[in-house]
Amino acid sequence: MKVAILDLGLGNLLSIRRGLERAGGEVVLASSEREASDADAVVIPGVGAFRDGMRALESFGGVVEAIKSGSRPTLGVCLGMQLLFEKSYEGGEYQGLGLISGEVVRLPKSVKVPHMGWNDITLVKDSPLLKDLNPRDYFYFVHSYYCRTDEDVVLATTDYGVEIPAIVEKKNLVGTQFHPEKSGKKGLIFLKNFLGWCRR
Repeated sequence: MKVAILDLGLGNLLSIRRGLERAGGEVVLASSEREASDADAVVIPGVGAFRDGMRALESFGGVVEAIKSGSRPTLGVCLGMQLLFEKSYEGGEYQGLGLISGEVVRLPKSVKVPHMGWNDITLVKDSPLLKDLNPRDYFYFVHSYYCRTDEDVVLATTDYGVEIPAIVEKKNLVGTQFHPEKSGKKGLIFLKNFLGWCRR
């Protein structure tokens, strides 16, 4: 299973690369559309601002079209998950890829922002992506914004003053608000599940 991590120029990709390799993936860091063109699956990594992420995706036009067409299984991590949605209000109002209905909004003022550290999840729907994961498993989060979306795409949530979608799934798309590559054994299980899900 060849997996292309799209290098958006927004952070260190070593951890997500190592995580996917440990999960059994053949991984390429793609800094151009050409380098990602023959991958079986795509990962949109998770660091930086929404506007910068959307701008960086412009150089991966053909890959983005394959994602939109449903022909390329895709995992969005943190920011990468948020880019899959219709719009974000981070630093203004910006259009996302529009592949999942919903919007990205700031965490409430009643909680410490950013949400940084380990938090447990609640599983709300069955999926092969959740194999060998349990309610109250802990994952690592770092974010100031979260996705408001329809319940039918949400597989798991976390509570941080508001119910936050922690894992979403729609057709060829998967998103995690947490960082599986920084979430220890449970994160590795999730990445293995993602690779298995891609082979369906």
